[in-house]
Amino acid sequence: MRRAILILTISGFLLTAAILLWFFWTLKQPLNIPENYILDVPKGATLTRVAHRLADDGILPHPFFITLPMRFTDGRYTIKAGRYRFANNATIADLLEKLAAGVAIPVMITFTEGMRFEEFKRVLRNTPDITNTVLDLPDSEILRAIGASEAFPEGLFFPDTYHIAAGSSDISLLKNAYREMLVRLSAAWEKRRKDLPLATPYEALILASIVEKETGHDEDRLLIASVFVNRLRIGMRLQADPTVIYGMGDRYQGKIRRRDLDADTPYNTYTRAGLPPTPIASVSQASLDAVMQAPKNNYLYFVAHSDKSGSSVFSETLNEHNRAVRKHILGRN
Repeated sequence: MRRAILILTISGFLLTAAILLWFFWTLKQPLNIPENYILDVPKGATLTRVAHRLADDGILPHPFFITLPMRFTDGRYTIKAGRYRFANNATIADLLEKLAAGVAIPVMITFTEGMRFEEFKRVLRNTPDITNTVLDLPDSEILRAIGASEAFPEGLFFPDTYHIAAGSSDISLLKNAYREMLVRLSAAWEKRRKDLPLATPYEALILASIVEKETGHDEDRLLIASVFVNRLRIGMRLQADPTVIYGMGDRYQGKIRRRDLDADTPYNTYTRAGLPPTPIASVSQASLDAVMQAPKNNYLYFVAHSDKSGSSVFSETLNEHNRAVRKHILGRN
């Protein structure tokens, strides 16, 4: 009797050992994962849910190949939300490590030059992998949440392509874009020409936003910046249409009329001298550099070239400018 029990015990032990050896051997075997396979792990998803998804998709032979090792690791393999791609010969152990480390495909969000803050928020709202935490708050509260000292959000966020983990909050991305703008603005300001008629980096940011919206041809950016710098230096009004458009808000329907140029707003640089109170759009590095390094010349005017290339014709005097307008806008010689 005792011998039979001993044999059964040994057999059970050997069988258990064999099963465990097979199980852990299986964890190290390459899986046949399709090249375009993507695993989405939503925020708050349980390990069991993810394991069953992998099994249902034919990636795992059974959910317990993930759930069982997790139970023996004291939370080492706590999974993280995100969108995951795996090598087609990855092992189950590889999957576990990647899910635990949160090595997910980053979400790419692009803010383009010249965007307004409302457009930034629209991009974030339309990105399903971003968690909305502050977008519906007043702008002043959004600025407070990201630690900004400024009172108005326009122009404070650097336009670029940002890579963040799926499920990240909107505030984390806004913080990154805000800090990036501060770093770039500070660096550009330190290298500025010392005779600029600008008192602070924020004034430079305001002017750069106007240059951004006025530039239709990259090669003209420096000269456009010089026109506005020259006007500020002699106290001449900037007369920049994009500032008028910004001040019109929702009233702008694609066309500026004479009455719009005459209607006074804080942003109407036809009726008010100097800079508007805030930037009017997001600013590229090129526009920051153009303002800080505006070349010395006597240009005070520019008008779009008639060849539709986006380039401009620059003039030093009003008479020259009027001739350029007749030629390139009115089509008269």
